[in-house]
Amino acid sequence: MRCMESKPDFKTIMPDGLVPVTDIDLRALSEIYDERDVYLSVYMKSSSAAELDASRSFIASRFKAMDKSLPADDLRQPFRSTLSLVEESVASLPWKGERSRVIFACGPLSFLHVYRLGLEIEPLVVLDSSPFLLPLARLRDDYEDYGLLLLDSQEARLFTIRSRLLEEKIQSSIDLMNKHKKGGWSQMRFNRLRKGAIKSFLGEVMEDLLRLEGLQDMRGLVIAGPGEAKIEIMEMLPPQIKEKVLGLMDASMGTSLADLVEMGDRLALDKERAYGRERAAELRSAVLRGQLYASGADKVRDALQQGRVKALLLLDGFVIPGWICESCQHFQEGSQPESCPRCNGRTSRVNLLEELYELAQRTGAEVEFVEEDDFLRSLGGVGAILRY
Repeated sequence: MRCMESKPDFKTIMPDGLVPVTDIDLRALSEIYDERDVYLSVYMKSSSAAELDASRSFIASRFKAMDKSLPADDLRQPFRSTLSLVEESVASLPWKGERSRVIFACGPLSFLHVYRLGLEIEPLVVLDSSPFLLPLARLRDDYEDYGLLLLDSQEARLFTIRSRLLEEKIQSSIDLMNKHKKGGWSQMRFNRLRKGAIKSFLGEVMEDLLRLEGLQDMRGLVIAGPGEAKIEIMEMLPPQIKEKVLGLMDASMGTSLADLVEMGDRLALDKERAYGRERAAELRSAVLRGQLYASGADKVRDALQQGRVKALLLLDGFVIPGWICESCQHFQEGSQPESCPRCNGRTSRVNLLEELYELAQRTGAEVEFVEEDDFLRSLGGVGAILRY
């Protein structure tokens, strides 16, 4: 029997505000499992009364079907204790800005995590031997944190955007005289002083960027503004910041914060999609040249277990039917046997993408979800770029 419970300080997590998906410890969650199906995962929409009602109706029907399908009281009673644990979290009203809610629970172990997100997610209810993380993993891949700098030649505002949650870090400005009186400075001298003031201001903005906490760990930086200032500061940036720039974006200084988030997310998501295509091309090149790679669920599983995977590529939305032993946690592709051939333990049907993702989290491999890619599909929906 192999079971891994959460640490005491990880058993109950209910943040008092909306949570960026990057704040959810997916690696710690991936390490939790039990030999029985005792972990309930609930994903629900909650941005409006209509969506909340529809989600609750869907969840209730899933709970009822699960309760009927459980084979014995030794499973049914723990399941019902879990339902009691999540009841209040499912029924509670949405918070301001909330668009979805994710709940992980296990009644017998007093385990309850409730995350309210500013991102939309499709309703789903899963009872399994561990928290079901794949929908959150996809969101995290799409919505990594990034910085957004909005500026012109007189004003700059620096934000971080985390799962559509915007936080302003720095706001600065200078007072430039756009006209001068007769008898004052010559136009040439005035223009020279004005350009010097603008350059000095942009230098201060660049220093603010260098001090932005966590920028190197973010997806990158979007630079937006109405004129040439964004181009000028781009040219001034040191290489370590310049390589983090996701793109330049035209926007007025009066653009609403909601529109800024929408525009920035679109640019950042396009960049992420492009990166996924680059990774898929890298895998294709490795296959064609006979370099270090693995393909197919079982071979990739073995490489992950050996710690050889540098990057795991999963075809977004793909399903690889397989099974997992709830005792020894061995999993593989194919039809479900009555018992595990390795330890004779009980088996369950699974989508192997979920198991491969969790294994990658535990072994420290990079994970990349790739949108429709014919080559990755031809490899069975999963591939890996290997370290050795």
